[in-house]
Amino acid sequence: MAHHSIIELIERKRDDGTLLADELQWIIAEYTADRLPDYQMSSLLMAIFINGLSTEELAPWTEAMLRSGEVLDLSHIAAPKVDKHSTGGVGDKISIPLAPMVAACGVAVPMMSGRGLGHTGGTLDKLESIPGFRTRLDRDEFVATVERHGLVLGGQSETMAPADRRIYALRDSTGTVPSLPLIASSIMSKKLAEGIDGLVLDVKTGSGAFMKDEASARLLAKTMVGIGSSHGTKVVATLTSMNQPLGEAVGNANEIAESLDVLSGGGPADVVELTYSLGVDMLLLGGIEYDRDAALQRLEQTISSGTAMEKFQEVIAAQDGDPNVANDRSLLPTAPLRFDLCAEESGSVTRCDAHDIGIAGVRLGAGRERKEDEVDHGVGITVLHKVGDRVDRGDVLAVVEYRDAARFDAALPLLQRAWEIGEPTAPPPVIVGRIN
Repeated sequence: MAHHSIIELIERKRDDGTLLADELQWIIAEYTADRLPDYQMSSLLMAIFINGLSTEELAPWTEAMLRSGEVLDLSHIAAPKVDKHSTGGVGDKISIPLAPMVAACGVAVPMMSGRGLGHTGGTLDKLESIPGFRTRLDRDEFVATVERHGLVLGGQSETMAPADRRIYALRDSTGTVPSLPLIASSIMSKKLAEGIDGLVLDVKTGSGAFMKDEASARLLAKTMVGIGSSHGTKVVATLTSMNQPLGEAVGNANEIAESLDVLSGGGPADVVELTYSLGVDMLLLGGIEYDRDAALQRLEQTISSGTAMEKFQEVIAAQDGDPNVANDRSLLPTAPLRFDLCAEESGSVTRCDAHDIGIAGVRLGAGRERKEDEVDHGVGITVLHKVGDRVDRGDVLAVVEYRDAARFDAALPLLQRAWEIGEPTAPPPVIVGRIN
């Protein structure tokens, strides 16, 4: 690889010029090998934050990040390999019922998930509320679990896309996190390093999302679909609303319980709708079905026959968790104290703010305020009334389960302002758009 002058490259990007593919690959390789200092990478990231990356730049930048470490080779697994990624939300437990349903249809799902970030919950934290469940698997164990069960629910290994991990930490400490090309390349470098055939994206928009407005969410979705296309991987995106929490449960163990409800044929309507919609996309991308109705029917059969629940129990056991949680919810952790948040007037719920409810969950201990914080899997919020619901004064809007009085006192003001009640309002749609 040719040598370049990092100062010249920073200056060119600063002046809104274009970096060439071999220059971008050199930058990532040098940074990964510790030959490029943090201060110069930070300077380049700020130039990218201000001026963006063109499509011609974004593909080699992402490719270099995914090639900075191990790339999983799943080519020996005959089944189509499809994963799903959500940009993060409040009450977003969709991956947990979705992955076993899709795996029960014959798609291999090498699901690599993350932890909670800010006000948004993390799939790994939720799964770890299942007694014994282990999300840290080394590469061989990760691959072997997909091979044996057609499904794995683990975290990103230290050796996959290490450039992304380091660049993310720098972005976090230099004010360059909300950059559309940097977000898109961060997500896609990790996902494409899994060696998948297809990827389904759930891109959130609204108060509880990282992309607050629909135009930004749509652009992020298009950017990620474009990166997939330039890599030769089929990617489809669904735009979904995150102005209010998904489902009723916000927390960890309570979200596992709600996921088990979905796998048992119940669960809140919005969670069920989105789970099936993304599942249909995964079956179509995997070539298991070629028609949305047939794909939906096949997914419904995994619930009515119990095969999706069996698949989830199988993977829980494979990852050292207690599969009996499926039949005995009392095995999940709970918190001892309870508070009912009641409506102060009658009318229609006009606001049930995902961001405030998400932050309240973090303050209770369901998420992290700092990276090293421990998560309390038993605390959580159950949202009983959302936008469009008619309520009378005194009706319970939400149930708060908590352990620590000081944490509850910090969370309560956010919950008290999260709901607004007024004139009759129609419930908003969950799915707001599709991009493929």
